[in-house]
Amino acid sequence: MTQQSCTRITYSEGVKRSLSPVVVVFIAFGFVATACSSSSNIEVVVQGTAVAGTDTTDSPSTVVSNGAYSTAEFATPTISWDSCGTGLECGYIEVPINYDDVNSDTTALYIVKHAATDAGARIGSLLVNPGGPGFGGSYLAEAADKIFSQSILSSFDIIGWDPRGTGTSIPAIDCTEDYDRFFASGDITPDTDQERADIVASSEEFTQACFDNNGDLLPYVGTNNVARDMDMIRRALGEDKISYFGFSYGSELGATWTTMFPETVRAAVLDGASDPNADDLVGTLQQNKGFEESIATFLANCSADSSCTFHNDGNAEGAFDDLMEQLDENPISTSSGRPDLTRGMALTAVAQAMYSDSYWSYLEDALASAQAGDGTDLLSLYDEYFQRQADGTYGNELEAFVNILCADNPDRMTVEEADALVPQYQANAPRFSPGTTGDYTCVFWPKALDPRIKITGKGAGPIVVIGTTGDAATPLASTRNMVKALEEGRLIVVTAEQHTGYNVNSCVNDAVDNYLIDLQAPDNELDC
Repeated sequence: MTQQSCTRITYSEGVKRSLSPVVVVFIAFGFVATACSSSSNIEVVVQGTAVAGTDTTDSPSTVVSNGAYSTAEFATPTISWDSCGTGLECGYIEVPINYDDVNSDTTALYIVKHAATDAGARIGSLLVNPGGPGFGGSYLAEAADKIFSQSILSSFDIIGWDPRGTGTSIPAIDCTEDYDRFFASGDITPDTDQERADIVASSEEFTQACFDNNGDLLPYVGTNNVARDMDMIRRALGEDKISYFGFSYGSELGATWTTMFPETVRAAVLDGASDPNADDLVGTLQQNKGFEESIATFLANCSADSSCTFHNDGNAEGAFDDLMEQLDENPISTSSGRPDLTRGMALTAVAQAMYSDSYWSYLEDALASAQAGDGTDLLSLYDEYFQRQADGTYGNELEAFVNILCADNPDRMTVEEADALVPQYQANAPRFSPGTTGDYTCVFWPKALDPRIKITGKGAGPIVVIGTTGDAATPLASTRNMVKALEEGRLIVVTAEQHTGYNVNSCVNDAVDNYLIDLQAPDNELDC
């Protein structure tokens, strides 16, 4: 399956978002079974539910898109802004569910504006997206003071929004309230045909539940439509051109937008991007390898440092492998009322920690505790990955992620075809991909109506792409392929063991500021 940029971005103030497709796909649903058909009983009925309350007017902005992607046939929506904090305004914007139907029902996107702090220096609007796919982006505007430089805050209205199906947009994708049932109970190395069949059945049941609850919206939640929504937001803001800053999957969204609407691009920063045009297998292998290498770096550092809690007399690697094998055979207890910790859950926890080396000291302790028979700390990392709240509830990030991924993916494998890829995954990333069954995330999803377009960025001008040397989720080699795909991509390489590079140091921040504010794009391959 084509992997979208894994998205757990960590800022200097601790703001972080996003899901890793690899872990969700391969661990949550397990490398599941063989004996089931790939056919689905899901019937896509596109009816739509109109969301009232937003007026439309004629467009104040006449700039249109690149050919077939134009939104000009739709009236320009308006945003009724309400104050929602110091310097913040909030509202909803209504956009078509189906851009191929001029009479389409609508969905309402929640949008937040952090007004430029210096009206005299204001350049325009900067749309921002945190990734996922599946995370709402309104919080990036709400927390703009903690994320962006003072120069950017002075110069731009920061516009964050919850993309269709996410966050507080209406309707929001809703598949289940029982995450543990679908994502904590599977065995990634099932021993019997029945165990394999159970994992396949769970994947099909999850997909069915998604369509039962959101069948009118799901065929249209893909990245292409989110890019069209961005153009509708631009028009509602009354601007001919806008700027953009996207993190992780938000980079892929930005690249899609620059390709579809190049005439409307003032500037675009894509931080933590994956290979946008890799096929399903290549994209998966690239990302799995990134996690594999980050885990190896973590374990090597732990072996070399006697103060590491998981040092194990200089053999953290061997101890880790033994622990994973033990968890595979005998899951260990966690907090009361929660599932025992399995190997799959432990690997999800480890993946969470690979998004930034700021997690590594906690991971050392968590692994040592698991080695002693207590899985509670690894469960905490696992829960953080899935955005579990203190009251035991979840947002809809994972549900949105799965369905956006499938809406973007043109391919539908059978169960047998998915299983046939397992040896390649195991050989490519033996620690991170030890499962023995395939990826069934989209097997039971209907054929995508609007798979993601090929990325070129043609006509959009210079686009700045940021990659970090130790990014597990979007490895630097994959990020370089994003730069190559763009007509005028400019790469900034940041030395860091984390996903995304903005705010790591003044070098990258200054380069971004100079580009966004003065349109001075750095030379390609700027080292920071």
